[in-house]
Amino acid sequence: DAKLVFVNGLGFEGWLPRLVKSAGGKPAIVTATSGIAPLRAGSEADPHAWQSVANAKIYVANIRDALAAVAPADAEAFKSKASAYLADLDALEREVREAMAKIPENRRKVISTHNAFGYFAAAYGVEFIAPLGVSTESEASARDIARIITQIRTAKIPAVFLENITDPRLMGRISAETGAKVGGTLHSDSLTGEKGDSPTYIAMVRHNIKALTSALSQ
Repeated sequence: DAKLVFVNGLGFEGWLPRLVKSAGGKPAIVTATSGIAPLRAGSEADPHAWQSVANAKIYVANIRDALAAVAPADAEAFKSKASAYLADLDALEREVREAMAKIPENRRKVISTHNAFGYFAAAYGVEFIAPLGVSTESEASARDIARIITQIRTAKIPAVFLENITDPRLMGRISAETGAKVGGTLHSDSLTGEKGDSPTYIAMVRHNIKALTSALSQ
C-alpha cells in the first residue's frame, strides 16, 4: 500500500525493483542519490554517497520533494523539517572540515578494510588504503600481518582500522612494529541501535571523525 519507496540507487539495491513488483503495489520509486555525481569503484558506481555531508544534503532535498509531491497537504511541514535538518548538516560539514584541517596533510592516510569511504576521501582529503593481501572473508595470517607491517612502513601510514582482524595480539604486533595507531570502529553503511554510538546519520559522521582524528593526531 506504500505510495513511495525510497532507494539509495547507484546499484546499492539491485534486488529492490523485483521486491516492489512482487508486492503487487505501484509506488513511485524515488532515488535518493539523484543529482549526485557518482564515483567509480572499479567498473561500477560507488553507492556510498552519504559519506560526504554535501551529498547527504542532496538526499534530504530529494526526500523532501518526493514527500511534498505525494502529500501536498503536508508539504510545508516537510519543507520546514528539511530546512532545519539541512541547517544541522551545514553545521556538521563545518565540523568535519575543521577537524580534518587540524590533521597535517602528510598524516591524512589510513589503512582500512572498508571500501566505503571514497566520497569521504574525495570530500575531506583523507586517503583510505586497502591492506595488502588481506581477505575480508577470513582471519589474517602471520604472513598477512607481515605484509601490512611492510606496507605501513613503506607508505608511512599513521593509523590502521582493521576491524576484520580480531586477534588483539596481531593488532598489537602491527602497532609495536610500525608505531601506527590502531583505530577503533568506523561505521560505513549501517547505524547502531538507539543506545549505540551512532544511532543517527549525524552521530555516525561525528563518531567517524572522532575515531579518525584520534588515530591520526600526532
